[in-house]
Amino acid sequence: MSSVRTASRLNRLLGMLPWVIAHPGTTVEEVCTRFGYDRRTLAADLNLVFVCGLPGYGPDDLMVAYIDDDEVVVEMADYFSDPMQLTAPEALGLISSGLAMLSTGEAPEALRRAVDKLAAVMFPDAGDVLTVDLPEPGMAGELRRAAADGMVMHLVYTAIAGDRTTERDIEPWTVFSTLGNWYVTGFCRLAGDARVFRIDRIRSLRAVGERFPRPAETPPPLVSYNRGDDDVVCVIRLGSRARWVTDYYPVDVVEDSGDGGPVTIRFFAGDASVAARLLLRLGGDAELLEGDEVAAAVADLRRRILARYQTLRGDPE
Repeated sequence: MSSVRTASRLNRLLGMLPWVIAHPGTTVEEVCTRFGYDRRTLAADLNLVFVCGLPGYGPDDLMVAYIDDDEVVVEMADYFSDPMQLTAPEALGLISSGLAMLSTGEAPEALRRAVDKLAAVMFPDAGDVLTVDLPEPGMAGELRRAAADGMVMHLVYTAIAGDRTTERDIEPWTVFSTLGNWYVTGFCRLAGDARVFRIDRIRSLRAVGERFPRPAETPPPLVSYNRGDDDVVCVIRLGSRARWVTDYYPVDVVEDSGDGGPVTIRFFAGDASVAARLLLRLGGDAELLEGDEVAAAVADLRRRILARYQTLRGDPE
C-alpha cells in the first residue's frame, strides 16, 4: 500500500524544487512559509534529493541541494525548471492511467480535462482510440448506487488485521479502485468515524432501509489507516536503513537525530501481529523498546516460523 505520508512528501518536494530553482537566493523562511515546512523537515527533504540525478550519474548529472546559512540552494537540477517532454509511451501510459481512474466514476473533473488535453495532442485526428474498463466486484455497483441515493448499508466485514469479522452499518460516500483493489469510504456507525473498507473483504451486504444526509464535503478517496481506541501501540527504535518506515506507516516520531541516523517512533496498529511482522522483517535494523503485546506476538511468530522450517527439514521435535 502506498503511503499517504509518502505521497504528500513527494508532492511537496516536486512543488518546492522548481520554485526554489526559479527563485535563486530564496531563504529558509520563505520556503517554509510557502510549502508548510519546518527547518528540520526541509533539511531532511533536501538531503533526500542531494546527489539524485539522471542516468550516467557523473558529477554533472547529480543535483546539489542544501541549506547555506539561511539560503536554500538547489543546483545542477535544470530539468526541474523545464516543461516535461513526454515520450510517446510515457504519454500513452498517463492517458491509460487517467482513463482507468475516470472509469471508476470518482475522478475529479480536473483529471478529465487533463486527459482530454493530452489525448488531443497525442491523437489530434482520432476519436475514441483508447478505452479502459476496470472489472469491478458486484458489490461495487450496489455501494455506488447507495452512496448516490444516501442509503445506509449493513456490512458483514472481515478485517485484514487479525482476520476479525464484525457487523456494522455504514453511510457510504465513495467507491474507488487503487493498487488492484476496490474500496468504499464512508461513515461507520460502529466506529463512530470515517472508515475505508476493502470490498472483497465484505462477506454480505444489504440495505437497512434508512437514508442519511450526504455531507457537503467528504475526505478524498485514499487508503489510509485510522487510529482507534483499541489500537496496539509500541515504541520502536529504527536504524538509519529502516527510516523508510516513518514515511510508509502511521507513526509518531518520538526522537530523531536529524542527521539521517536512528529515529525512535511510536507505532500504531489494529493488531499486534502487524508490528510483529514488521519487526521480524527489519531484523537488526529495529529494536522494540516498549510494547508487551507486540513482544509476545514477535516471540510467537518466531516460534511458528521456526517450527515450519523444522517441519520442512524433517527435524525431530
